[in-house]
Amino acid sequence: MKHALIAQAEQVLRRNDRGTYTVPTHGLYPFQWNWDSVLSALGFAHFDEARAWTEIDTLFAHQWEDGMVPHIIFHERDEGYFPGPDVWSTGRAVPTSGITQPPVAGFAVRRMVDNAKDKDLATQRARALLPRIHAWHRWFFNSRDPEASGLVAIIHPWESGRDNSIDWDAALARVPTEGVEPFTRRDIQHANPAHRPTHAQYERYIWLVQTFRSLGWDNTKLHDASPFRVVDPGFNAILIRSCADLAELAEQLGEPEIAKQSRDFATRGIAALEKLWSDAHGQYLCLDRSTGELIDSPSIGGLLAAFAAVPTERAAAIARRIDKLGDAAKFLVPSHDPSAPEFDDLRYWRGPVWLIVNYMIADGLSTAGQHATVERIIADSLALIHESGFAEYYSPITAEPCGGAHFTWTAAMVLEFLAQPAAVA
Repeated sequence: MKHALIAQAEQVLRRNDRGTYTVPTHGLYPFQWNWDSVLSALGFAHFDEARAWTEIDTLFAHQWEDGMVPHIIFHERDEGYFPGPDVWSTGRAVPTSGITQPPVAGFAVRRMVDNAKDKDLATQRARALLPRIHAWHRWFFNSRDPEASGLVAIIHPWESGRDNSIDWDAALARVPTEGVEPFTRRDIQHANPAHRPTHAQYERYIWLVQTFRSLGWDNTKLHDASPFRVVDPGFNAILIRSCADLAELAEQLGEPEIAKQSRDFATRGIAALEKLWSDAHGQYLCLDRSTGELIDSPSIGGLLAAFAAVPTERAAAIARRIDKLGDAAKFLVPSHDPSAPEFDDLRYWRGPVWLIVNYMIADGLSTAGQHATVERIIADSLALIHESGFAEYYSPITAEPCGGAHFTWTAAMVLEFLAQPAAVA
């Protein structure tokens, strides 16, 4: 059964392979997405290491001069997606969006080097990527942490990867909709509208894009110009973990200055995360930088913080929190607390399970020694595959598959899970 599942996962990755980059799934997402692409590379690395490195090289070939790596690369024209390159109008030779996504590349590249069979190839490709990834990390702290707090803000919900999370509701409500140009969404033609963000949310998403576009995508202005500025513990944990892993990789490759700066970023970030801890919830919470207040929303963002090297007692509390969620959900880890009134088991990031987040939480908790919780997360993740195939996301209550089918990063995470000692296919 394990071999059959591996073969199916590899087939999904091949199906969505466009030669030098991978689309998340045919139809719904026809371009290269930033963190989708990097996590997909982890899957390719299990059966085609050269192709895995090409995936990340292609992404970083479109890095902006200031260090930002955009969240979408529009390699080919496709009218089936909104908002397309004309809406973004970033002025790049190859069109890109003008915002970013969770910076998981530092983690992925280190993991690919550690697990590589072709060590010479891995060393060569990692050495070339090292300064590019470090420049992206520096960009975050220069552009998104103006007060040098140690934590960065996202300025658009899409940057988080958790587009319509309940975490954003109050901050997003402050975003106006006046002057939003008429648009036709394409995502709801490929997926059930009841599983996607609402039209009202999309109007605010597009207002932010239009506002940033009016500022010429000048990253020295965008943070302060955005009415949506949120410090997400999950996003920051990914950045912190990538900085820590890049530091280790830089030491191996003889780049002591990158190693020192990266380690400093990670150390400061871990200390700053403490300001986001909630004893009442037993997890981290988001911070609304516009108001200075924590957002009282028990979402998966505060659990994903375990991906970084948080203190042992915090990781243990997060494991207990996840175990408690497992009493209300058949499948871990729901993207929001099922007991919360806003919970929706089928709508995108307001309740469903995503295997990529399961993977990162399990990785962090494994390092922290929370093995029983990790085993449950991996078992539930593979059970979802058996019940519902390689979907984009799933109901934590019924296992109903949602979003796109034959999803690349879901397949990649299955290959990663099956390589873990705790996996039982």
